[in-house]
Amino acid sequence: MQKYLLPLVGLLAVGCAQESDSSAALDEIAQDYLLLQLTIGETEAGYIDAYYGPEDVQQRAVAEAQEQTLTDLSRRSEELSQRAQEFVDDGSEGDSDNERRARFLVAQLTAARTRLRMMQGEEIPFVEEAKGLFGVNVELIDLETLDPVIVEIDALVPGEGPLWRRLDNFDSQFNIPSERLGSVMDAAIAECKRRTIAHIGLPDDESFTLEFVTDKPWGGYNYYQGGYRSKIEINTDLPIRLNRAVDLGCHEGYPGHHAFNALLEKNLVDDKGWIEFSVYPLYSPQSLIAEGSANYGIDLAFPGDEQLDFETKVLAPLAGLPAEKLETYAKLRAARRALGPALYTISASYLADEIDAETAKLQLQKYLLVSPERAQQSLRFSDTYRSYVINYGLGRDMVQASVESAGPDQDARWERMEKLLSEPTLPTDL
Repeated sequence: MQKYLLPLVGLLAVGCAQESDSSAALDEIAQDYLLLQLTIGETEAGYIDAYYGPEDVQQRAVAEAQEQTLTDLSRRSEELSQRAQEFVDDGSEGDSDNERRARFLVAQLTAARTRLRMMQGEEIPFVEEAKGLFGVNVELIDLETLDPVIVEIDALVPGEGPLWRRLDNFDSQFNIPSERLGSVMDAAIAECKRRTIAHIGLPDDESFTLEFVTDKPWGGYNYYQGGYRSKIEINTDLPIRLNRAVDLGCHEGYPGHHAFNALLEKNLVDDKGWIEFSVYPLYSPQSLIAEGSANYGIDLAFPGDEQLDFETKVLAPLAGLPAEKLETYAKLRAARRALGPALYTISASYLADEIDAETAKLQLQKYLLVSPERAQQSLRFSDTYRSYVINYGLGRDMVQASVESAGPDQDARWERMEKLLSEPTLPTDL
């Protein structure tokens, strides 16, 4: 037995040494990656969504941004990607931590190079841009294929005038009064958190602050600040409707962006020392996971009719709103989800100058069934974030398919969700 045992021990020792060497090499790559991403962030406002790593690296990035051209940064990104590529496959069965870590770095650096091309003025078609930035293939549909869905929705709100106006009038009865918005949001967030922490273990000292703002291209935003803390802002340019309380509470808070970032910080940065996760470049595959999980998190936390039940029993009375038509309101909400892909097609045409802003706005009114004001806000988002719009619907669909592959058991789905939020997950992992 000893004759066979000694060689086996030797092989294990060699394997451990190789893994340790790979980890050390990836640590060095991660340090360079951190500096590179922060330097790119110094050249484009909004490129970095969150950073909570060492302050001295941020200071070095400020200095390097003064000396490096976009071409220099693109070259550095390519070289760094090649270094990380060496660790993508170590030849062993299954996926090791080092392999997944390396794949994440390569994917994020591919996105960085794509964004640098755009920053240098290159015009990249919408589908190619989305692939380069977020690592997914987007299908642009013919808008006319949505006509049967619109006919179904039309039957739910019969009457005269354009369908978008009838829907807007119907939805407006659920506008949360501004003086009650704070208490309604607090109640919704508390319920989102209660349902999430029943299944996912979050750091004990996690928390966030909530602020209401105006003049933004988005409806809500989570500014993750590190230390398991976030600042969440809700845009009140347009009236906030009752269903948005739960949607925003889950999406921005639990189990959405705040929970996602806190889990990454705890499990990858603090526990594993993977410093690359202390920076979050907005235009990257990480955003598809972030937005997709945040949107699907609404359905996971409130399966079936549970959101409708909570809105009827708790939020509507708190907001002083009638509950009689909430069931129709929920049906309309579910039916409109099928219209989501229209946004990709309209945004792609608009950003490619194939249609002008007025035509795009009319198409948004017709195929997303929104008011002119909400259509204008959607265009403002596309102007600012371009192909980022695909992360909400396509991301949700991909995360949903992955989580629900665990089966119908709700506990199993939550377990799958926690795993997805706590690891270096890429769109290709879904």
